Amino acid sequence: MAELATIVNSTLAGYYEEIRDQMHRWVDPLTTAQMWERPFGFQSQSAQAQSGKPDGNSVGHLLLHLTGNLNYYIGAQIAGTGYVRHRDLEFTDAERRPKEQVLADFDRAIAMVVDTIRKQSPEDWAKPYAGEREPFAKDRFTAIFRCAAHAYHHVGQLIYLSKELTKPEARSASH
Repeated sequence: MAELATIVNSTLAGYYEEIRDQMHRWVDPLTTAQMWERPFGFQSQSAQAQSGKPDGNSVGHLLLHLTGNLNYYIGAQIAGTGYVRHRDLEFTDAERRPKEQVLADFDRAIAMVVDTIRKQSPEDWAKPYAGEREPFAKDRFTAIFRCAAHAYHHVGQLIYLSKELTKPEARSASH
């Protein structure tokens, strides 16, 4: 069983590092201004004005969301970091922090996740787990696995957004 835990630890840690590397591959070429653009809207302008909420996601908000997700579900709930999440703000924060700061925060979250994974013993993986808005993860392995799947889902969105934002016509429109 210890050998399986070693494989799980190594594979999951490597997967999160791959997620980090993919994020950088697609975010590094963007400017800070591009990172906060929301190129796709799904509501009419009147519906958006009525709701008072921005429509669509920006690369920056996806990074804030993933950073919050990892810091809460793995950091606070498994590693005991004390992180307090403000999920709604992850999608609406108007601060527009510099790209380098947002990426550094994300990288720190990934480093915390990787460190937490590497510290798990065979017994730790089966320990009970509970997290707000996560009814399906009943143990640590499932929680960490579901967070990896969630993160990679957003990597796909981020790739799509990055490609849209770096099209020649998009670059000329944002300058």
